[in-house]
Amino acid sequence: MDNILISVKDVHKTFKAERGALVNALDGVDLDIAKNEFVCVVGPSGCGKTTLLNIIAGLESQDSGSVTMNGEEIIGPGADRGVIFQQYALFPWMTVRKNIEYGMKFLRHKNPDGSSGRRYTRKEKRSFADHYIKMVNLTGFENSYPKELSGGMKQRVAIARGYAVNPEMLLMDEPFGALDAQTRAQLQEELLVAWQQEHKTCFFITHDVDEAVLLASRVVIMSARPGKIKDIIEIELPYPRNQATKLEPKFIEYRNYIWDTVYKMYLEVRQ
Repeated sequence: MDNILISVKDVHKTFKAERGALVNALDGVDLDIAKNEFVCVVGPSGCGKTTLLNIIAGLESQDSGSVTMNGEEIIGPGADRGVIFQQYALFPWMTVRKNIEYGMKFLRHKNPDGSSGRRYTRKEKRSFADHYIKMVNLTGFENSYPKELSGGMKQRVAIARGYAVNPEMLLMDEPFGALDAQTRAQLQEELLVAWQQEHKTCFFITHDVDEAVLLASRVVIMSARPGKIKDIIEIELPYPRNQATKLEPKFIEYRNYIWDTVYKMYLEVRQ
C-alpha cells in the first residue's frame, strides 16, 4: 500500500482487571492505514477495538510492538489526530461556535521552514468555525448552547470541532451509536460528504455492520479477545454512497459475509 499514514506492527496490550487478573486486549495486531483512507473496525464486544483506537490516538501505550504516524513513533496525543467519541464531550457553557473554535486556540501557523509560527487570529478562527458549521449543516445555530441541541446536532458539533483543528486523521469511537436510526443515517451521509471534501484519513469503530460497509474503503474484522485482526475486506463500492447503496447486491454480499464472520466468533465465545 502506498502513502502509509499509520503503521501498527505486532502490537500487544494487556490490562490488569479486578483482583489482579490479566486481560489480553491485543495480541499481535498488524495494520497499515493509508492517507485519505476510510477504515472501519468491527468485531465482538471486548475485542480491543477501542484499545487500538486509543493507542493510535496516543491516549494509551502498547506493551510491545510499534505504532507510527508518517514514520514517527506515536508517544502521546497530538493535534495531527482528532478524536470523536460516542459521548459528545461539549463544553456546556460555550456556544456551538465557541466549542468548535476551542481547539484552534492551541494551533499555530507553520513557517516556511516547518517551524511553528503565529497563533490564529480571532477572525481566522471565526472563519474556520463558520466553514465547518456550514459543512455539518448547523448554520443558524452558531450561538446556541449544547442544552438547546438534539443529540444529532451535538454530534455534528463534535465532528466540526474535530475537523476544525485540521488533523491529518480523525479517530471515531462509535460516534453515532447513541442516535436514533433516522439521525444516524443522515449523519452517515454527511460524514461521507465531509470525508470526500476534506480528505482526512478516518478510523471509525462501529458495531453496525451496515454502517461499516456504507462508510469504509476497508473493513477490519477483529477477533474475540485476545484481539487480533481476523480479516480485512476491501469494499469495492464506488463513492459517493448513500442509503440507497444498501440495496445494491454487492453491498448485501459484503454485509452478509461480515455478519457471518462476526457471528461465528460470537458463537465460539459462547461455547
